[in-house]
Amino acid sequence: MPTDDLHNLKDDMTAFIEGHGMRRFPGYVGDEIASVMWKDDDNLDAWKDFVELAKAAGAPFITMDDVVLTKEDLDFLMERLKDGIYGTGEDLDDARWLRTYLGKTGFLQLGFAHQGTLFLYEVSTEWYERYQRVIDTAEAMGGLLIEEDDEDDE
Repeated sequence: MPTDDLHNLKDDMTAFIEGHGMRRFPGYVGDEIASVMWKDDDNLDAWKDFVELAKAAGAPFITMDDVVLTKEDLDFLMERLKDGIYGTGEDLDDARWLRTYLGKTGFLQLGFAHQGTLFLYEVSTEWYERYQRVIDTAEAMGGLLIEEDDEDDE
């Protein structure tokens, strides 16, 4: 995808889905669930074919998820990289470089179920792919990157 912000594409997807009389279900389908990924062959409008296929298959709704890079996410990632014993300066440089993309949408996922199978369409920006590589590095250095509130602190 030649753009670094998928926000306008998300708006187009929303309008197209609703224009086809379908509903959107806000949700992410994770890697742990067996699914079939749409192969788009670099067709920038492949998502439209995906939505039309969902409608033709009789799907009552399409799942939709997006990832917007937030300052909190990036700050947390940088702290994890600084605290990790195996982190490199290059990893921190990559995380700092990502500040350019704060507030931008880097990932979109559409999905629908048909006869027990989940079908997915995903698109992401180059910076989001780099962000994912940095997250993988941070996870490998010191555990899971999920920040949770500790209920015992109350």
